[in-house]
Order: sequence, then structure tokens, then C-alpha cells
Amino acid sequence: MLYYYANSGHKIGLERVRRGAALLKRLEADGVETQLLVNDFRAGLVAKDLGVKEYVTIETVQDIDAIAEAGNSIIIDSDEDDHGRLVKYCSDFKNVWRFAHDPSDVSVHGEILFRPGCEDESCIEALIIDDEYFEKTKKEERVLFFLSDADYDKIILSNEAFFKAFDMELLLGNYFFIKYEEELAKIFTVMHEPEEYEYLVKNSSHIVTASSQTALEAKASGAKVIYIQLSNHDLYPVELLKSYGIDVLNGFNVELVTKYLKKEASVTQNTIKRFDDNKIQSVL
Repeated sequence: MLYYYANSGHKIGLERVRRGAALLKRLEADGVETQLLVNDFRAGLVAKDLGVKEYVTIETVQDIDAIAEAGNSIIIDSDEDDHGRLVKYCSDFKNVWRFAHDPSDVSVHGEILFRPGCEDESCIEALIIDDEYFEKTKKEERVLFFLSDADYDKIILSNEAFFKAFDMELLLGNYFFIKYEEELAKIFTVMHEPEEYEYLVKNSSHIVTASSQTALEAKASGAKVIYIQLSNHDLYPVELLKSYGIDVLNGFNVELVTKYLKKEASVTQNTIKRFDDNKIQSVL
């Protein structure tokens, strides 16, 4: 059994759940028995919508061994402090993989790291996109904005002037509350429900987002993508996004977004590729 723990929640969103679902669907299709571990009920429901068959909720990264048994394999997709639990995991489980926290991160107890741009046998490629996004579709002309599945600090509302400068359509997040949606309706003329996520990311011509997972999914689908960097906790390095022709800017800048929306698609030699799971399957 392979367990994938994806840190999730109303403060951090569902980027890791989307990445985990993409990987588990691929492995399950190849006959691997898997189980997704998330932090809340809502994340589990979204995972099932993404195609994951089963999920279990746990409190934190420290509780993985409350579900997984000795001899199983685990993947840790989280930047939480494990408080020394990792050494026990590496002792008890057959295989332990975890996503690197930053470019300087190294293996601590013999676990294998997922790294963006991995080029050798010491790591695994961290850029994982659901195969659905590689199916090219006819684009509908729209500028879609998706902040994230969460907006705990009401970032969208506090940047009302920025959004009123554009004719963007808003894709709501799974953790948005009804009263917040009512406030956002005063800013956006068109709002889409979270259940439309996959369709809109695949079919929109232009996508502006603060989620690097969404940015890469949209780029794989052939959209013109603008990534707004809001923190230093990006799921993927911004230099990686730029290498795939995704325009990156810091914060909500009307002038730069206007410029990027009008310019031709960036020419790049790098193309997002489908994830190769052979390194994982070969040791299970």
C-alpha cells in the first residue's frame, strides 16, 4: 500500500491535494493500491471529485503512522514541521518520499526527495500535472482569475481596485464562505462555482492565478497564463514557471497584467511533460 499525505486546509488551499490526486490516479491506473491522507473533510470531497477513490482525514503530518502500517510506503507532501517523526517513518516504512521544501533542502534520514527539474536517480520530478490537462481543447475567450481554493485573509476583497480595472471572471475557491461570495459579487460580474475548476482551467484562453499548480495545469492545457506571486511559499519555484512561458509578477499590478494580457505568448524551449511514475513503481 502507498499512502500520499497532502497537507490541506482553509488557510493553505488544495494545491497539494490536486498534485496528489494526479499522481494517485496514474498509479491506480497501473494497478498500485493507494490511499490519500488529507487534513479535513472538504479536501477529501474535492479529492473524490478529482478522481481519487478513497481518502482518510488525519490531523497533521505526525499522524501518518496512525493509518499507515509498517512495511507500507508513504509520500509526504507538506511543509509542516514533523517534530522528528520523519526518522521513525524512515525506519518503519518500506519507502519514504517527501517533497523538498526549497532548493537547498536535502535528504535527512535516507528519504527520497521530489524536486522540480529532477535530472538524476537521487530524486523524483516534483512537477505533477493531471493527464486531463494535456488534452488540448478549443479555448473560450475569457480572462479567468483564480486566486486559490482559500482566501483566508480576503486578499481579493482588499484589491478591489485592481479587479475593477479588468473584465475578469472569478473562479471561486472551495473554502470560500457564502457571505464572502456575496461581497465578491459586487466586484465581479461573472463568478464560477468551484465544481467548474477543471472545465474552466482546460477551456479558458487566459488565466490569472496565485496558485502555481493551477498555473502549470493551465499552461499544459495551452492557455496564456499569468502567475501573481503573493508569498515566498510557492509550491513551485517562480523560475520554473518562467521557464515554461508563464508570466510572473509580484502582487497586483494593473500595468503589468495589462501588458502581459496583450502580448503574444512567450516563446520557450521548455514544454511541460506528463509525469513518469516508473521510479516509484520500480520499488513498490
